[in-house]
Amino acid sequence: MKEEIAFTLNGKRVSIEMEKSKTLLWVLRTHFELTGTKYGCGEGYCGACTVLIDDSAVRSCATTIGEVAGKEVRTIEGLAEGEKLHPVQQAFVDHDALQCGYCTPGMIMNAVGLLNNMPNPTRQDIIYGMEDNLCRCGAHNRILDAIEEAAQTIKKAGN
Repeated sequence: MKEEIAFTLNGKRVSIEMEKSKTLLWVLRTHFELTGTKYGCGEGYCGACTVLIDDSAVRSCATTIGEVAGKEVRTIEGLAEGEKLHPVQQAFVDHDALQCGYCTPGMIMNAVGLLNNMPNPTRQDIIYGMEDNLCRCGAHNRILDAIEEAAQTIKKAGN
């Protein structure tokens, strides 16, 4: 049964009429054409589909559209402010923290969620916070370096 579901998507109020059981991932990709959020395992394990819901990292393949009613959803497309990249995005560029790029949006969104909830992480905190986002290319050390740098950049900007 279709229902109207309203939420904020990348800073804009949106409303959609559909079954509450549809996954957020497919709604983002097919209805809103936000394809930066990737389909990986489809079971919430790999992290390719990570988005922010109310500033926390969430697997969109394991989240229904009904669960985001009244909440704020941010995808990789809504992370930058105009032409200015978010500090995590910029650090990924600066550290070449990607190879094929498929996992990168999910990695970035998970890292932003991590830093939202833990502004001063140790390297071990970052390793633990990112261990459920999978990358087969082997950019892990550069990813960790990028997140450490982004944490420092965000900390300096806050002071």
